[in-house]
Parts: sequence; C-alpha cells; structure tokens
Amino acid sequence: MLDIGYALSTRFPDPPQTDYRHADVHALRHDLFCGDVYLADTKADRELSTAWGWVPVLDFAWALCDIVEHVDRDPAGSRAARPQRAELDFTESTDRLLFERRFGWVDIEAEWLPADEPPLSFSHTELRREARDFLHDLLADLTDLHEDLADNPAVWSLQARFPRMPSA
Repeated sequence: MLDIGYALSTRFPDPPQTDYRHADVHALRHDLFCGDVYLADTKADRELSTAWGWVPVLDFAWALCDIVEHVDRDPAGSRAARPQRAELDFTESTDRLLFERRFGWVDIEAEWLPADEPPLSFSHTELRREARDFLHDLLADLTDLHEDLADNPAVWSLQARFPRMPSA
C-alpha cells in the first residue's frame, strides 16, 4: 500500500507578509510551503524520502499528479509493454525521482539512494488515486494554516484539474 506524506520545515518558513490569496503559480510552486516529502510502501516497510527541509511541498504534490498523467499517455494504457518514463527533479539539487511505467505498474527510484536499492513499485491506479488524495489533503492542511489560500484562483484550477478519485 502506498502512503505519501510531508512535513513542513521550521527552518524555511513562509515570509510573514505573504498574500496567499494572490500568490502566483511560481510562488506557490517554488517559494512557499517548504519541507520534506516521502513515498512509502507500507506493505514492504520501505520509503523514499527527502531530509533536506527545503522541498516545496505543494510543488511536489502538483508535479506528482502531472507525472502520473504523463506516464499514462500510451493509448494501450495498462497493456502497454513499452516503458513510459518521467522524472521529478528537485529545484535546488541535482537529485531526481525517476518514474517508469510498464503495463499497469510504476517503479519509482530515488537517485540519492544506492544504485542497488530496488525501486518502489505501485499500480498506476493506486499511484494516481494516492497522488490526488495527497494533493487535496495537503491543500486542506495548508488552507487550515492560511485561510486566504482557499481563495487563490491557481488553487481552484489545480483542484479542478486533479479531482479526487473514487475509492477502490
């Protein structure tokens, strides 16, 4: 089972004068809500996590949803044998998460881990559902912290673009 989570950093707080209602996409994706993120396979008791404190958490959630859609572009869908690849790069680092979908499964590797570390592997359907749940849960947490964020048009667009998926 996949678990995606985060922790906001106390070392890199958002500027106190931030106007969350009018923050542009660049600020939302790169300048605000820094912390750490993880993807965990709870059944295998393994995880890929950052420990840098500066990862833009909302950008991670947004990019993860984009990647899940990107690796689903083959018209054969879960029957596609040809690998479909994507990567998530961390802006302030050369480290990346690498995604490879073959058939209905997505392998996820972290470049900062030893090369002999096996990738995490999840069904594409589960990854899509959990990525979108993570995005919506994160936005709910962030709007609890900053009420004005709920009135940001970029957040509305993001929520509409990646709606929650029905539970399996």
